[in-house]
Amino acid sequence: MIRVSVKKQLVTASGPVRLEVDFRIPGTELVTLFGPSGAGKTTILRMIAGLTDPDEGLVQVDNETWFDSAAGINKRVQDRKISFVFQDYNLFPNMTARENLQYALKDKKDAGLINELLEMVHLTELGHCRPETLSGGQKQRLALIRAFLRKPKIFLLDEPFSSLDLELRLRLQDEILGMYNRFRIPTIVVSHDLGEVFKLSSRIMVLEQGRIVRSGKPGEIFAGDSLSGKFKFAGSILMLEKEDFLYIVTVQIGNNITKVVATEEESAGWKVGDRVVVVAKAFNPIIFKV
Repeated sequence: MIRVSVKKQLVTASGPVRLEVDFRIPGTELVTLFGPSGAGKTTILRMIAGLTDPDEGLVQVDNETWFDSAAGINKRVQDRKISFVFQDYNLFPNMTARENLQYALKDKKDAGLINELLEMVHLTELGHCRPETLSGGQKQRLALIRAFLRKPKIFLLDEPFSSLDLELRLRLQDEILGMYNRFRIPTIVVSHDLGEVFKLSSRIMVLEQGRIVRSGKPGEIFAGDSLSGKFKFAGSILMLEKEDFLYIVTVQIGNNITKVVATEEESAGWKVGDRVVVVAKAFNPIIFKV
């Protein structure tokens, strides 16, 4: 059982946000934190890991208290049994791929796992290589299996695939699921990608302005409400073109490009690179920022 009940005053690009969440993760769920930038998703991961202190609250994992502001408890990062995978890999540049894994191995009796995991992510032939010689996808695979080798009590992933192309993201999602099913470690993922959320999550917590506004299975969260429609795709804005009182928004969805019309009010504050969702209702496409 993981319990997180914390409060933290944040300063974001949109102004101050009061982060205040209280949730539990029973068993070995794979949970996704979903919501706009500045909602507090990454801060929640950092507070669980001990990289950021809450202003007040409680963090407990398997009945072990890692943070309790009332009791004055705040375990050091190195004393919290977590694995945290960032976007930038955090591999040791002076070690080979295999040495990076050996360093993470806590119990030398589990040395055989290194070969098993290298084979699982198709890196067996690159075990002797240093990170600087690996591609971005290969580095991320190495970071992922190194994290699992630590056998943590909780596994944290902060948008680990955001810098990778679609084909590679899909392949790594499959490998994450394979490793999750192999080890059954409670996992929390931060993601803006709807396809990724649906594929990976057993439960989603939607954050807005520092609060969890919805929680449930992907189908419950994204069906039957204002997001429902004949189809629904996540993508990124490539171009914004103004025509009279409307904007033509060019969106990349996977390897496809589409154009959607948005009003000035709908597109206020949008910029190239923003993540959006395109929904169709009765043949009328609707676009909104996520």
